[in-house]
Amino acid sequence: MRITAHPTFVFVPGGSSNARAWGPLQNELALLGHRSYAVDLPGHGDHADHPAAYYRQPQDLAALATAPSPMRGITLRDNVRHVVDVLHRLAPSGPLVLAGNSFGGLTVTAVANAVPELLDRVVYLSAVCLSDSAMVTEKWDVLDDNLLDAAAAHITVPHSGDPGVARLNWRAAHTDPVLFAQLKTAVMADSTDHQFRMLLDSMDPDENYAVLEEGAVARAGQWGKVPHTFVRLTEDLSIPPAVQDYMIRKADELTPENPFDVRALATSHVGYFSRPHLFAALLAELVQAESM
Repeated sequence: MRITAHPTFVFVPGGSSNARAWGPLQNELALLGHRSYAVDLPGHGDHADHPAAYYRQPQDLAALATAPSPMRGITLRDNVRHVVDVLHRLAPSGPLVLAGNSFGGLTVTAVANAVPELLDRVVYLSAVCLSDSAMVTEKWDVLDDNLLDAAAAHITVPHSGDPGVARLNWRAAHTDPVLFAQLKTAVMADSTDHQFRMLLDSMDPDENYAVLEEGAVARAGQWGKVPHTFVRLTEDLSIPPAVQDYMIRKADELTPENPFDVRALATSHVGYFSRPHLFAALLAELVQAESM
């Protein structure tokens, strides 16, 4: 039996990210009286066995290229099992709102497919939302002029690890002002340099792009039953607004009787880290409207 009407926000991080990135937003939500929990997906966060060479200064790039990945063998199903376990443990305390950013949207959708009965709402903070199997295998019919792909190419570490696992040396930007500026513009242009340094230090090197698979495609009979909100980030240069709008439109075609509730914030892709008060106010308003 649920003991309170107040929701718990459960946050799923984006690619190469982890629970630490949600700290500023969690603090702002706490000031507004809201509970929250930030998930470390399998292979991410403080308990994952990240390559030591990633943290040593100066970095040993040869060692970084050959070190095993903590993402080895991890699948989308592992992500879903982990998040569902968290939701079951939190459910007795009240309603649950599952929110994700960027690549974390894949896990959000897969979890909503698996346990729609546990969720009162899902929220995509400029997060990837797949609603058609063709979105996994075919080119999208939208101009994607994002700045992140080119910036990420400069920090990609070739390695002989698991297929689907990408290794990015985010910390290389600390010693390369041009690279620092390029990544900051792509990811969090509305932050100070200090804030972006803090974000860089929180990033994990590895991400498993094998989770971009059929299980992450929304199902009308499961995901489609859960109220869903898409927060458009109008200054996002990693997932540009045109791509966000494309995902919204495709999802609404899947569930026209339950379309996205669309909100907007004028922030960058990781604005919840640089301007968390805006996101906290929006999320608080969202659940307050539902309780009235």
